[in-house]
Amino acid sequence: MSSEPPSPPAGLPPEILARRDRAKAWFEDLQTRIISELERLEDEAPAELYPDPPGRFDLRPWTRETGVGGGIGGHFKGRLFEKAGVHTSAATARFSPEMAKTMPGADKDPSYVSASISLIVHPRSPRVPTVHMNTRFLSTAESWFGGGADLTPMLAEQRSQEADDAVLFHKAMRDACDPFDPDRYEKLKAWCDEYFYLPHRGETRGVGGIFYDRLNTGDFEADFAFTRAVGEAFLGVYPKIVRHRMDEPWGDEDRAEQLVRRGRYVEFNLLYDRGTMFGLKAGGNIETILSSMPPMVAWT
Repeated sequence: MSSEPPSPPAGLPPEILARRDRAKAWFEDLQTRIISELERLEDEAPAELYPDPPGRFDLRPWTRETGVGGGIGGHFKGRLFEKAGVHTSAATARFSPEMAKTMPGADKDPSYVSASISLIVHPRSPRVPTVHMNTRFLSTAESWFGGGADLTPMLAEQRSQEADDAVLFHKAMRDACDPFDPDRYEKLKAWCDEYFYLPHRGETRGVGGIFYDRLNTGDFEADFAFTRAVGEAFLGVYPKIVRHRMDEPWGDEDRAEQLVRRGRYVEFNLLYDRGTMFGLKAGGNIETILSSMPPMVAWT
């Protein structure tokens, strides 16, 4: 599934290129494993609740229109997962003067390299929470990792950090953080709650998780290991939550509540999400950037 790495600009340090290529290779491997697990869950879904044939991912390589690079968009429509996207990308490009002002190190040189994975899963069942995860490596004159994972239950009874799914999800994120810094989980959990907040609604998007950005402790190997731990934690915990919930029946009222909660998801992604804004301004693939939008949604 791997794509060729972008060609480097003249003068870019070989060490940075090697780091970007390592991150890119790992993100693409994680993409393959996540896709396999989501398709396995799609096969396992009970036919009495999900009578349609199991879906399969449609992998769509793409090339950047600006700079050098591209990625692999993994698009999905199925019976258990109404819509999902698991995407990777890598780039060698230059920030616009406007964006360079907001990026560490870009004031010295606006050129950058990046690699990332991002995913969104919108289940058909209102009983199964929506989930989002992304991690990335970005380097200008400075280098850092960023990303995180967060869970968004659709039904009121599940929208508490004390609910079963939230407890399980947060434990996985804590277990990813603790080996690196005993204080990291609480900091990143609070950052997630603050970031995924809809001020016009006065509420968070879901039950949170962790969020981090510009992670550069001075130890690349440790920071890369932490980013891998976040990806592995997601791959370990979300299928457990899906298997726990996918056999539960639901009714029209549950579906109506789900569609309204999905509206909150749209509002956040279009009004506040930095990743969406970055992708659109940096010449990313529109199809993958906006694949986070739910397939059906309602407002009341």
